Amino acid sequence: MSTGTTSTSTESTRDVSAAGTGAPAAPGGLRQGLRQRHMRLIALGGVIGAGLFVGSGVVIRATGPAAVLSFLAAGVLTVLIMRMLAEMTVARPALGSFYAHVRETLGLRAGFTVGWLYWYFFVIVVAVEAVAGGRIVQLWLPGAPLWAVSLVLMGLLTATNMVSARSYGEFEYWFSSVKILAIVVFLFLGALYVLGLWPGAPGGLGTLTAHGGFAPAGAGAVLAGVVPCVGFFTGAEIVTIAAAESAEPERAVAEAIRSIVLRVVAFYVLSVFLVVAVVPWTSKAVEVSPYAAVLDRLAVPAAGTVMNALVLIAVLSCLNSALYTSSRMLFALTRNGDAPRGFAKVSRSGVPRRALLVGTSAGYLSVIAAWISPDVVFSFLINSYGAVALFVYLAIAVAQVRMRRKLERTEPDRLTLRMWLFPWLSRLTIALMAVVIGAMAFLPDSRAQFWLSLLTVAVVLAGYELRRRKGRAAG
Repeated sequence: MSTGTTSTSTESTRDVSAAGTGAPAAPGGLRQGLRQRHMRLIALGGVIGAGLFVGSGVVIRATGPAAVLSFLAAGVLTVLIMRMLAEMTVARPALGSFYAHVRETLGLRAGFTVGWLYWYFFVIVVAVEAVAGGRIVQLWLPGAPLWAVSLVLMGLLTATNMVSARSYGEFEYWFSSVKILAIVVFLFLGALYVLGLWPGAPGGLGTLTAHGGFAPAGAGAVLAGVVPCVGFFTGAEIVTIAAAESAEPERAVAEAIRSIVLRVVAFYVLSVFLVVAVVPWTSKAVEVSPYAAVLDRLAVPAAGTVMNALVLIAVLSCLNSALYTSSRMLFALTRNGDAPRGFAKVSRSGVPRRALLVGTSAGYLSVIAAWISPDVVFSFLINSYGAVALFVYLAIAVAQVRMRRKLERTEPDRLTLRMWLFPWLSRLTIALMAVVIGAMAFLPDSRAQFWLSLLTVAVVLAGYELRRRKGRAAG
């Protein structure tokens, strides 16, 4: 298997070189088509999805104004995980990022499992975002079938990703730019209202305690809210995967991770704070679309249309990134024989098109399932990936501790970006992540996702055993 993979990679690299134009070759025949500005916006936009614009309303409705604390806790936990991942990525840049790191530090089984779990996660994200985007488009085209609109959206962004990594980067650059601009404008308008500088605004923070207090559902609800909030932050790690196709991977990752604290505070915590400070958390409009509820309170013209457009952009951005990420992870899996070597072939522009089409095809099937069997098959798919990203994050944290110990003994000069307060903060992060995952097993709203996600893990582990036995038989 490894021989075949090497052969394919060499052939791919020759194809790239023969092209004679474009970006220089990256590991495995990929191209270094992503610029620093692409990487910066991929990192900035990675955590701004439909979860912020829409999903945050569910947490606010269940927690009250104290949802701010849930988002803050989840944000801090995500920052710690990303810092750990950045340390490994800067010290040991690798194709597949944390897949390679976990494989090196925790063993072949763990690497195989993390790689395929992450691939599966983003394949389902492709379908989820395509369906979500289709539903938004239906608001403007009510006669269009949902499945058809979803497939069109997938087709368009698949075509974009088929061109080159730079094409993906350009689309994500502009998608992220719009999302960031929208958040900045929202923060500015919300601050004017709270300060009493907006026409007709009473000002003040009385709304935070006027409807049952700051934490009407108690501390337990605040802790329960951390579980979905951590999921909203998923995507910050994509920049470490994209680093393989950037000219300066170490610098790109280091800069992106150093700025994540500002992103978490400004984009999530402050914006959620303004939502609960402007609109009573008991308002039904907050649960449906919290940001639209604020814009309505400020009497912004066509607030609903504006928010629908922003959510659609966020959805398309997530769809674009999911297609890219799933294809690169599958490509990375081929490098160690953890996936069929045929997926290692890249185009002349450096795109692993076969790997991309596999993820797209799985997405198509999932969208069709959403049309034919939304309450059974599609519901199963949604629940079966709910905790997968958290399992991956836990593996990243454990891998960082192992790799840090090894690098301190053998290559301390590579530790140019370090995890804070090692090893105590790393251990605390692992413990907190384990608590979040464990909480999913007991909370009614997440129990099904936890157990079905464990089933997904079991299936992947069974796949590893088949691969291992097949390799033993071939040897």
